[in-house]
Amino acid sequence: MGRQRILSGVQPTGNLHLGNYFGAIRNWVEIQDQFDNYFCVVDLHAITAPHNPATLASDTYTIAALYLACGIDLQYSNIFVQSHVSAHSELAWLLNCITPMNWLTDMIQFKEKAIKQGENVGVGLLDYPVLMAADILLYNADKVPVGEDQKQHLELTRDITDRFNHLFGKGKKVLKSPEPMIRKDGARIMSLTDGTKKMSKSDPAEGSRINLLDSPDEITKKIKRCKTDPIRGIVFDDPARPECHNLLTIYMLLSGKAKEDVAAECADMGWGDFKKLLTETTINALKPIQDKYAEVMADKGYLESVLREGRQKAEVVANQTLKDVKTAMGYSLPQ
Repeated sequence: MGRQRILSGVQPTGNLHLGNYFGAIRNWVEIQDQFDNYFCVVDLHAITAPHNPATLASDTYTIAALYLACGIDLQYSNIFVQSHVSAHSELAWLLNCITPMNWLTDMIQFKEKAIKQGENVGVGLLDYPVLMAADILLYNADKVPVGEDQKQHLELTRDITDRFNHLFGKGKKVLKSPEPMIRKDGARIMSLTDGTKKMSKSDPAEGSRINLLDSPDEITKKIKRCKTDPIRGIVFDDPARPECHNLLTIYMLLSGKAKEDVAAECADMGWGDFKKLLTETTINALKPIQDKYAEVMADKGYLESVLREGRQKAEVVANQTLKDVKTAMGYSLPQ
């Protein structure tokens, strides 16, 4: 019996930050030797909000290079760009036509983001959970590493799968229903400026996040200015101190220490000493990633070859799934 398959991806909308790393990519790296992995740069999702056409391509290469820099190993994993495999768009349309509208309007993220975009909100923002479903289902993914904020979308994917198989499967499962894989520690890293909000690339405040490619000076400034409280002693799990819990969690994850050891180490610290410790730990932890990223970006031909080979492998699987779906729906296929 072969290995189970994983599918996941990140949007090329700016630099990746610690939330992306701990919520997704580090988890991919740690488990990749146990699975058959397909990791894509989801550039079709990137245009569901206003984007900059001048930087979309370069941002796509940046994310792909960061996958490699963070430790994605091509021995176990395929890296490709979503828009390079046309089956993603085609399957999304087919699934659109069987997905009830109210399933999409009930999505929490759509409601939140639609408020921000106002009257200019595009259909793509409403519909991108269906595209996400197409991404997953094309590769017959058994498991999908996701942050907690994406769990509702994965549940929608399962609902779409059940609906499709019921309508067109004739007793067979044409599409495979995926399971979520959510990391217990650090699955939801919060903002440096507000410990009640998720760290996000879309936050206009640059100081709200630590990016994987931030320089030591940038990291130092951001941690120095991050929100804290007037209480001495750094502790986990106090609901009245969300920033304290968040910063301590970041230190725990970057240092690789056990939670109980971190709690004992920092219990009597003042914020000044703790921020120095967190700054030094962050800079040291990100340096190997930054060094590897620079090496990958210096060889554009290598990066292009990785994405080309990844696309070719992805197309073999995706095109077969698309063929199965179209056959089940009654389409005539070219001979």
